[in-house]
Amino acid sequence: MGEILKMDSIHDYHEFLGVETLNPLVSVLNFSEVPPVRHARRNAGFYTVFLKDVKCGDLRYGRKTYDYQEGTLVFIGPGQIAGIDDDGTRVQGKGWALLFHPDLLLGTSLGRKMKEYTFFSYEANEALHMSDREREIVINCFLGIREELEHAIDKHSRAIITANIEVFLNHCVRFYDRQFVTRKDVNKDILSRFEDLLVNYFDSEAPLTYGLPSVAYCADKLHLSANYFGDLIKKEAGKSAQEYIQLTVINRVKERFADQDKSVSEIAYELGFKYPHHLSRLFKKVVGCSPNEYRAALS
Repeated sequence: MGEILKMDSIHDYHEFLGVETLNPLVSVLNFSEVPPVRHARRNAGFYTVFLKDVKCGDLRYGRKTYDYQEGTLVFIGPGQIAGIDDDGTRVQGKGWALLFHPDLLLGTSLGRKMKEYTFFSYEANEALHMSDREREIVINCFLGIREELEHAIDKHSRAIITANIEVFLNHCVRFYDRQFVTRKDVNKDILSRFEDLLVNYFDSEAPLTYGLPSVAYCADKLHLSANYFGDLIKKEAGKSAQEYIQLTVINRVKERFADQDKSVSEIAYELGFKYPHHLSRLFKKVVGCSPNEYRAALS
């Protein structure tokens, strides 16, 4: 595996590509206008969105390899590692990229909303696949941002640029919503596998050893990023993955209550709660009464 280049600033990336920096905090690149460059794997300190226009080889992203297809958007957050191993050849790029540094967002409404754009933590195989019309909208967004970058920087530049980036990201939220709907059969299969995973987990000794299953644990077992998995379950089931796990736990608690010989504390430990009062608190939150009150109503 090749060297990983550390690029803390957008200027670092521009130097690598051999292009001019118009604004140190944001950039829009049309790779057909960039000189041929050698591949590299990068750890960048800024947000990156790649739009690939043609099939262009394997991208190593985190632990996985992703084969770009035409009309695909990949979102990479600061500190993530992405790129293609250097094989010594220079390649003429195709497509577009939007780069923006976290410092651009300080004190802005977009900065306060960035955590809502969870797709920056998706795995590369959870990329956004767009229709021709969606691709046209994305390129128009990029052109709007680039047009502003070509003006001299003034007191309005930052507000206009961040507003344009926010519009683009909101379009991407809409496009992902569409993708979740059009991949409904795939999503139902993941939901079914999630249910089976929870059944098998609580039927095993795992709760005694590892405690309650987390969203991250379930996502990893299903080979998905935690954010993509959480968004998918929310769209498909109408509740968060954490709520889904909690409901499964509560149903198991109710089943165990049929055994009158076991105390609430024993059941709590068997299901992976660290302390019995954690079970009682969750049960009251979900069911509306305490475990003892529920149990009394059964007798």
